[in-house]
Amino acid sequence: MEEKSLSAVDAQQRVDQVHGFQQELQQLERDDVVTLSVEQKSELDRYHQQLLNGLTASFDVDINHRSKQLSLGMKIASMLGALAMATSLFFLFYQFWGYISTPLQVAILVVAPVLLLMLSLKLAQAEQSAYYSKIAALVSLACFVLNLSMLGQIFNITPSPNAFAVWSAFAFLLAYACNARLLLFFGIVSLSGFIAMKLGSWSGMYWISFGERPENFFVPSLIIFILPQFISQRAFTGFESIYRVTAMIMLFLPMLILSNWGDISYLDWDAEVVEGVYQVSGFVISAAAIWLGVKRQWGAVTNTGNVFFILFLYTKFFDWWWQWMPKYIFFFILGLSALLALMVFKRIRSSSLYNPSQGGAL
Repeated sequence: MEEKSLSAVDAQQRVDQVHGFQQELQQLERDDVVTLSVEQKSELDRYHQQLLNGLTASFDVDINHRSKQLSLGMKIASMLGALAMATSLFFLFYQFWGYISTPLQVAILVVAPVLLLMLSLKLAQAEQSAYYSKIAALVSLACFVLNLSMLGQIFNITPSPNAFAVWSAFAFLLAYACNARLLLFFGIVSLSGFIAMKLGSWSGMYWISFGERPENFFVPSLIIFILPQFISQRAFTGFESIYRVTAMIMLFLPMLILSNWGDISYLDWDAEVVEGVYQVSGFVISAAAIWLGVKRQWGAVTNTGNVFFILFLYTKFFDWWWQWMPKYIFFFILGLSALLALMVFKRIRSSSLYNPSQGGAL
């Protein structure tokens, strides 16, 4: 069968294509554009029904609007349940930890994340939706983080940024095993923090003070952004967007900070010059992100670029006019700038719809 070669993401897209085709066909028939015979309609309906039944049996797909709403509620419930279970485990450890002997503490710290990892992997194989496996995976990650932290306290191990690298590796393992976007986000943040800490320590600062130089996040943001280009994320729902959006946030937030506080930069220039450089860079790179998102049809990249372009614009307006301009005029200018941005984005959108080189329709 055709559905056996599909991933879960492709299967849901195929279901949506079938429903879209059926709705468009009904509209074409109402407009007397296309008329199918009874035999053709029956054959088409039979084929679609067999296809949907096969996809439903092989994947956890939503075949109607009601099931999509229920799936969203189940995702929210599983995420909240996982966070609650992890928090409960955290407080449980600290509530009774002092009453447990050291050998038993070490045994619990070693065994708990391993057992929960095995449980999450087994649940991921057993269930199509992976809701319960994601709960077990997040609790396993919480145990693993507590594992390294508590073992460090027990054996008086010097804190090190290497813990973030280990946490990141474990989070990536769980994320890809259970198709869990929250765990992927944690893994990306931990990996980025590890790289930023290493860059900070190489520049001469103590590793825990890496946040004092926002430029430490530029390198990890670039690595995270281009990673989906080399490692395919097609089989995992929303992973590409998480990589790119997280990377853009790690790039633009430091630039936004440095565009207002240039004295914390690595650049040995006058603070005003540094702020001006990062202001211009923020406008240019966010505009480039919008263009790239439109060209590659990366909606999350386009939206993130839009948000930060507006943020850079508004912070610049604030620097220029807030102190001396009447507030009603200031906010009126902000409104006009938003309308201008809306007109520009509408023009770009219209041109992309009719430009075949950008994947638009003819």
